[in-house]
Amino acid sequence: MLPIRDSTRRQRIPLVTVGLIAANVIAFLFWQPTLRHEVDAELAQQTFFWCHGQIPYELAHQVPLARSGADGRIEIAKDYSVTVADAGQLQGYLGRECPGKNIWLSILSAMFLHAGWLHLGGNMLFLWIFGDNVEDALGKLGYLAFYLIGGVAAGALQFVLGPNSTIPNVGASGAIAAVLGAYIVLYPRARILTAVFFFLITVIELPATVSKQPRRGVVIIDHGWGSKVFDPRGGKAPESFGANRNLLVDGGPVDPLSQTSALSSSYVGVERVG
Repeated sequence: MLPIRDSTRRQRIPLVTVGLIAANVIAFLFWQPTLRHEVDAELAQQTFFWCHGQIPYELAHQVPLARSGADGRIEIAKDYSVTVADAGQLQGYLGRECPGKNIWLSILSAMFLHAGWLHLGGNMLFLWIFGDNVEDALGKLGYLAFYLIGGVAAGALQFVLGPNSTIPNVGASGAIAAVLGAYIVLYPRARILTAVFFFLITVIELPATVSKQPRRGVVIIDHGWGSKVFDPRGGKAPESFGANRNLLVDGGPVDPLSQTSALSSSYVGVERVG
């Protein structure tokens, strides 16, 4: 499923929403190593996330991973399934690549980083469709504050769930999830024009509803932490394939679109109108 537009007309030009989308796109294209010709593009991306992403362990212990000592090496080895000696080499590598990391600033910078084109595109699509109306309702400054607080709150939840995790958290998904929650509260009767990809491409209009128990076979969008969740098969109980805001967690199941793994999710269910 892919939302196309909503039925709620905007009242004014959504300057803050456009600015946030621009900031995320610029960060992805020109700050992250997306367009650079790196010898090892995957390592360059991962290194960038280590240097600028929010890492719960660093916040819990008030020290960058590079200077986290023996305790940090144990947690790194556990999270990445490597030896303690390898973890020590990673500490040395990070000490060279990002010696002056500001662990508090990483809470903010992580909100503007994305793991790939699908991650960026999905987040910005949701922000464009739903953000303008929330901006109308809250005002520009209120909306910007709400967006940033939502992102910080998502990071705080990640911290609570795994304070010793050495895996970077990145993405605007927490902030956008807050925007979606506000949209549902502010515009409970809104309709979403949605493209459904299931054998044939069909466009249907759906109401936005909140549900903890989606029905079997119903197609679901879940942006709990940046995920797309759907179970069109109908033969089994609904299963979440949603990606957590932490895009580097190992394990499964995985989101079939972004290929990132699930940790937890809540559902934003949709049903056919009529």
